Amino acid sequence: MPSLDIVDASIIDLVLSASVITQAVLIVLLLFSLVSWAIIFQKFWLFRKAAAENRKFLALYWKIENLIELRKAATRLKLSPAARVFLSGMERLDPTFSLKSEDDLRGMEEPERVTGLKILERTLKRSVDEQVGALESYLSFLATTGNVSPFIGLFGTVLGIITAFQGISRQGTASITAVAPGVSEALVATAAGLLTAIPAVVAFNYYVSRIRVLASEMETFSTEFLSLVEESGIQSKSARKAVSAKIGSGGTDSE
Repeated sequence: MPSLDIVDASIIDLVLSASVITQAVLIVLLLFSLVSWAIIFQKFWLFRKAAAENRKFLALYWKIENLIELRKAATRLKLSPAARVFLSGMERLDPTFSLKSEDDLRGMEEPERVTGLKILERTLKRSVDEQVGALESYLSFLATTGNVSPFIGLFGTVLGIITAFQGISRQGTASITAVAPGVSEALVATAAGLLTAIPAVVAFNYYVSRIRVLASEMETFSTEFLSLVEESGIQSKSARKAVSAKIGSGGTDSE
């Protein structure tokens, strides 16, 4: 049985002795593979940190009742998608970061209570979409690699088969000596295409499932946050005046 070193050496020699076009195919596949693995490792670290910080933020959200204090904690969790969504909502409520307490938050000015809540809802939805888009960045390259690499390898396979037939034509016989170089090139190109595509497809599907989980957490949090803001009684001065006037007029009518 040949040793591993001999097999590795034979593959390297085969690649070096391959046709220029086949070598170009292998170089393209190598570049696709290197970039794919770089994205895979970077996304693995990102999703791991994002999930950990998301859990930490959501725990703080249920623990800390003061939204102003929660905002301070959220600013330290830079990789938590839910924290980013929360901060975008708080920025909509307090663009100048002038609120210092819950009383300030309840007394803040909004054009109209209902309108303000609708704007906040759109802000949260837009922020969720932005966070999902950020998480999906570069995943399209993995999808492209998974779809294209087998065909690039197949192109190299076809070239190898052509080389094998040319060997038969030159030697006038279908002996193993005539077809071996071309068939070897074809198999190497096929293997290279699969080795490039399989990790990219597996990683793409895995990260898409992780994004769905994070997106679900962000959407659930957005609903909870919007309900909390609505229940906190935030309304504009004009709305409070309108309510007061309505109460006053109601008292007059009753008299």
